[in-house]
Amino acid sequence: MQDRKSGEELLAEIYRNTHYALTSIADILPETEDEALREELMKMHDGYEKISGKAAMQAKERGLELKEPNAVKKAMMWGSIKMNAMKDDSRAHIAEMMTQGTVMGITALSRSIGDARGCAEEETLALAEELLHLEEGYEQTLRNYL
Repeated sequence: MQDRKSGEELLAEIYRNTHYALTSIADILPETEDEALREELMKMHDGYEKISGKAAMQAKERGLELKEPNAVKKAMMWGSIKMNAMKDDSRAHIAEMMTQGTVMGITALSRSIGDARGCAEEETLALAEELLHLEEGYEQTLRNYL
């Protein structure tokens, strides 16, 4: 049963990670005036949505229920993003905020993948690796706006 739990935890991490990213992007988009950066954020949103959908499908196939991320944490993220953007809504500052979130996601996901190796289902590990590569690419792309 432990093996299944590790796979479930990794799937939950993927889902949580994508939902926090989607929430952050939705919160920052109205504050983003730079068209090129807005376009990049929309592409990122689409990528996170696809991974989130895949995680939801895997969960459904296994009869698992994935919980929505903590509402209090989401509200705190919203407040933080709005306050930071109010202080400085420059392209570089918005890219920096998004980069920080992306790096946090990469770190948490890397740790979770390492913890789940040998325990989680290959399909779940592959999805986690797909998200990790996506986020690493986003980090590189966001650096162009700093």
